[in-house]
Amino acid sequence: MSFIRRSLLVLASTAMLLAVSGCALVSPPPETAALDFKSRAISRTDHAVRVSTSVLSADESRAVYGAPLATLGIQPVWIEVENRDNAGYWLMSSGLDPNFFPASEAADVFASGQPEIEQRFRELAFRNPVPAGETVSGFVLTNLDEGVKMVQVDLVASGRLRAFSFLSIVPGFRADYRSRKVLPGELHAPDEIIDYTDDNAFRAALAALPCCVTNNNGTRNGDPLNLVIIGGLEDAFPALVRRGWRLTEETWLGSVTRMITSALSGERYRYAPVSPLYLYGRAQDIALQKARDNVHQRNHLRLWLSPLRFHGKPVWVGQISRDIGTRLTIHSPYLTTHKIDPDVDEARAALTEDLFYSQNLNKIGFVSGVGVASKASPRGNLTTDPYYTDGFRAVLVFDAHPTSLAEIDFLPWEGREGGFVRSIIREPR
Repeated sequence: MSFIRRSLLVLASTAMLLAVSGCALVSPPPETAALDFKSRAISRTDHAVRVSTSVLSADESRAVYGAPLATLGIQPVWIEVENRDNAGYWLMSSGLDPNFFPASEAADVFASGQPEIEQRFRELAFRNPVPAGETVSGFVLTNLDEGVKMVQVDLVASGRLRAFSFLSIVPGFRADYRSRKVLPGELHAPDEIIDYTDDNAFRAALAALPCCVTNNNGTRNGDPLNLVIIGGLEDAFPALVRRGWRLTEETWLGSVTRMITSALSGERYRYAPVSPLYLYGRAQDIALQKARDNVHQRNHLRLWLSPLRFHGKPVWVGQISRDIGTRLTIHSPYLTTHKIDPDVDEARAALTEDLFYSQNLNKIGFVSGVGVASKASPRGNLTTDPYYTDGFRAVLVFDAHPTSLAEIDFLPWEGREGGFVRSIIREPR
């Protein structure tokens, strides 16, 4: 959104606030609002530290704060830290959102000279530190996410880090993953799951995976399966969220209408739906995207939870490509589709480079299995877009503990140096 449009939004919201009575803005928040968001709070424990969190919807934030925070793209995240450790911890608000809003800044927009509102914002804010043996709770004001929000809670002390990752539901949004069971163990029977501890055997299993996604009845191949992500809610998905990847919305009338509106206005749609592609006889378990300047351009990936495990970690097989435009097509029920960049290896490499900076990437490697398609003789996806590839899929292994750039290891599978140069530096082919 341009500066002028954002400024107009701020002015309009401020005018709306001035138009309502002061009593309406500072009325005590209903008890039901507090009960609603706390009732769906998620909790996790690491050693002697327990963290609970919940993300407020627009209606809940208005009820709790007495002000329409969502109109300015502000979303409160409630955090409670129960510290039974012998050291005090500091909550890193930037871990939740690098562009979070200080309570004082948000209060200044809504207060309009009313000290009661300023006091409420201060009282609701999470206050560091969390002393040993105490419990602290409060809100961090983040940028608005719809429906589902990945919440990363990083607590630091001298020589210690307690990191917690939550996939938190926000009412009123139809996320692409919600209709499927995406947690390990829920999609595959126990006798189907194979846990690999031998690197070479695992490499062979990855190379033996299908080359491509298919249509719903498995009769036609589509985009290449050029990505493997190893990890889950504790490591891989927080890494993606840190780098700006967001869950997509289900394809339904509301999301299609919003996508058309975004296309006409030229604005971004951070949750734009993706079409279903198929592996293991089912559509993607999770779809994510990183929006660019407008709805026509984005990087997006689809992931399927496989029956494979690697040292106990879940293994997701995926497809990554870069959308560079939209066009009409008879090969989609919506008669329109995104056009992909035919150099799909570029999108694979860009994702790998991006996740180098995620803190959680631990190892990378490359395996065969996609099959070579040259620029002179490309293959086509299900909507007939051509693509070419060197035939490799990137394998990204994540860990819950931070890894520096210099410590990221390379699996010596398809040639440690050759695979790295070919797929990361992208030497011309």
